[in-house]
Amino acid sequence: MNPYTDNFHLSTHGSDQNLIIVSNRLPIVLDKSPEGKWEIKSGSGGLVTAMAPVLKNRGGIWIGWPGIALEEEQNLDRILNAETKNFGYRLKAVHLTREEREKYYEGFSNEIIWPLFHDIAAYCNFNPEYWSAYQQVNRKFAEVVKQNLARSNFIWVQDYQLMNVAIHLREMGVTERLAFFLHIPFPPLDIFVRLPWRFQILHSLLEYDVIGFQTLRDRRNFFQSVKTLIPETRIVGRGQVMTIRYRNREIRVGAFPISIDFNEFARMAATKKVAEKAWYIHEHFPDQKTILGIDRLDYSKGILERLKGYRNALARYPELQRKTTFTLFVVPSRRSIPQYATLKTEIEQLVGAINGEFTRSGWVPIHYFFRSLERTELLAYYRSSDIALLTPLKDGMNLVAKEYCACNLEENGVLILSEFAGAAAQFQKHALLVNPHDIEGIADAIYRAFSMSRDERVARMQGLRQIVRKYNIFWWVDSFLKAAFAKDLSDFPLLQDYIPKEEPLITDAISA
Repeated sequence: MNPYTDNFHLSTHGSDQNLIIVSNRLPIVLDKSPEGKWEIKSGSGGLVTAMAPVLKNRGGIWIGWPGIALEEEQNLDRILNAETKNFGYRLKAVHLTREEREKYYEGFSNEIIWPLFHDIAAYCNFNPEYWSAYQQVNRKFAEVVKQNLARSNFIWVQDYQLMNVAIHLREMGVTERLAFFLHIPFPPLDIFVRLPWRFQILHSLLEYDVIGFQTLRDRRNFFQSVKTLIPETRIVGRGQVMTIRYRNREIRVGAFPISIDFNEFARMAATKKVAEKAWYIHEHFPDQKTILGIDRLDYSKGILERLKGYRNALARYPELQRKTTFTLFVVPSRRSIPQYATLKTEIEQLVGAINGEFTRSGWVPIHYFFRSLERTELLAYYRSSDIALLTPLKDGMNLVAKEYCACNLEENGVLILSEFAGAAAQFQKHALLVNPHDIEGIADAIYRAFSMSRDERVARMQGLRQIVRKYNIFWWVDSFLKAAFAKDLSDFPLLQDYIPKEEPLITDAISA
């Protein structure tokens, strides 16, 4: 029995407190029926999977943008109350105009923070209007939080769109415990200092009582920025959770690798519908090793580098020709942003060039799709693919890697993963790690995976699946809440299966 999947511990930490989750989007999908009425469905994804049962047990509140502009619907609050009464927790909408959404989300969040925190500063558009909108919208979120405070509250804010919520809440006189989790990487100091509003962001983050990052490396980068830009801070402790002392306050800062619901993915992958679809995919590529890549259209995902790596592998290892097929899914995303439209064109041109160079009668090396996958199809590709090739230039975690492992029921798949993905810290012993900028290195890893013995494939995949099963999404919630409410942080040593080789020395140096 797994205590995390059974949620034994989730209601024990701060159980007397009202839990408020704050995220950019509410955990729902809004659609209009043919009659023009709004229909509300529960959202999906790791955060919803993890937090919904916790909120339901506590009767908490989820605050976020509902997905439509303020101009589109004036009675949304009434609709939300009526349609979500059986959720077990309340939803509270933050209403944003189209202009606010564009400048705060498309602008500051995704034209400044996203590229900067993924070490692609050249793509940043440091428009001062975006910063004004970011502050304005974060204050709106803070106002909705304050309006929904109960007797005792624990407020957990999610991700880079809402880093400034804490300072607005403090300005409003809110004294409750505030927590924050960053789902994307935190950049090194020399990258972070390029942000014109670096001091404001750091000071707001230090208004939280608990701060969580995906990896020890992200936490180290944050510590370096804090120590350099706010030298009056003091960092103490060792282990998974450490403490910043600042202005007579203590801020707990930890590494908490987010994950998936392993059991649910494995269960769904074992269903008859998925199994039949997986068999159909397998039969479509007889006598071949299938390679899978699935990514949102984004310049941080290393899609072009991955294609170049496969091209290099086909050229340097001719035995891969006719014996491998690379299926690449690119999910549409942010097509209004010029860099994304350009990237799509470059991907399609490169796919065409590779197929034009290597295609032979009865064999096409790359099958490229620019679309989303429905759930059954996604799980079937996970289950049937011999190799997963995931090479982000930078990634907070990369849950696709964890989903692939959970669905690999035969335990004979090989995961090739960028060493700059957050998941690499956990998977370094069992995945084939590559530098996504090293085209020949990617090619060598593809050939190694292709040539790997069954015994080695099974041993590696069993190790990967054991990690994902142990450190699942419920463990993530539980460990974060433990860190928030524990009296003694000595219970948080460095995580096993989660220590990049260089991290202990660096962490020790910081805490010295």
